Amino acid sequence: MEQQYAVSAPYPPVQIAAPNRIYARAMLSNVGSCNSEMSAVSLYFYNSLIMRKDFADFSKMFQGIGIVEMHHLDIFGQLAFMLGEDPRLQCVSNHRHLYWSPGCNRYPREITALFHNAILGEQKAIETYRQQAGWIKDPNIVELLNRIILDEEHHIALFQQALEIVSK
Repeated sequence: MEQQYAVSAPYPPVQIAAPNRIYARAMLSNVGSCNSEMSAVSLYFYNSLIMRKDFADFSKMFQGIGIVEMHHLDIFGQLAFMLGEDPRLQCVSNHRHLYWSPGCNRYPREITALFHNAILGEQKAIETYRQQAGWIKDPNIVELLNRIILDEEHHIALFQQALEIVSK
């Protein structure tokens, strides 16, 4: 049976009520901060490579989840651009544009630490997206954030199942 890496609920259309630089910068942080979709994509790519030889099924899982994270990256990039920011791999902190770097990631090689790290990243993303959904007033963006949260929660469940298997 083929594993599903995203929940079956459809994604809402990527649209905004009106340009808003504050919302744009929040979406940009989802694109290119250290706790971002770009970080997840790059980390899951790395994990899929190092697991390929000894843990082919887990390698495939990280690759599949990484593809879902790329979709999230695309959504947040589109939103940042529509809202008024240049969708580069960056965030804005203290009025400074900071480019994303692979140095943002931790790269554990031990299998249980690898899954714990992935779970922690997903939990941080969910926390960020919930906070954003709490203060952003554009219902289009809030709906997209809530839909993406569903995928992130699903990823945690998959990583926890994998962790149980490797912990036996």
